[in-house]
Amino acid sequence: MSTQQADGVKPSNWNAPNVITAARIVATPFFLWLLLASGDNVAMRWGAAAFFVIAIATDALDGYLARSRGLITDLGKLLDPIADKALTGAALVGLAILAELPWWVVVVVLVREIGVTIHRLMIVSDVVVAAAWMGKVKTVAQSVAIALALTPLAHLEGAAGTVFTWVNIVTMSIAVTLTVVSGIDYVVAYVRGRGAAARNA
Repeated sequence: MSTQQADGVKPSNWNAPNVITAARIVATPFFLWLLLASGDNVAMRWGAAAFFVIAIATDALDGYLARSRGLITDLGKLLDPIADKALTGAALVGLAILAELPWWVVVVVLVREIGVTIHRLMIVSDVVVAAAWMGKVKTVAQSVAIALALTPLAHLEGAAGTVFTWVNIVTMSIAVTLTVVSGIDYVVAYVRGRGAAARNA
């Protein structure tokens, strides 16, 4: 237990994890611009891919800092999913605008992600739905699939480009499948949790 938790002191909203999360939100439009403006510029495209990977890494970092140092706040709980969905959404929308990803994939993923996030915030004081392992695997799969899709490897000429195109298709298909299945799993968990709460009331 952290010193702040032991002393009963409420952590400030302006702590390191929240600042990192807020910076990720503010920087997301720059990431989208970098992706859309890359065109045939390989360096810019690699820059967009690197930005995404670094942003995903900071997501893990701010979560670790918040938990390990007792810096979890209501603001942080609100900002963190917004930052995640903003970054993921920007990447998917950008890839769709560039005609490198079907729009239906963007719609399916964002409807699931935004829907579950809003629902979690609405029931935060009602029924607690624990984060399932499938949701965590889904997050990893999405991160890997989007990071690979952002690289310019699929644009290589010859067999190499074909191989990486198929790698992108397979990894994105896995990510979309897990996104849908984990969404269904979340709904089932919520219904079960609400039923249990009703029985114990």
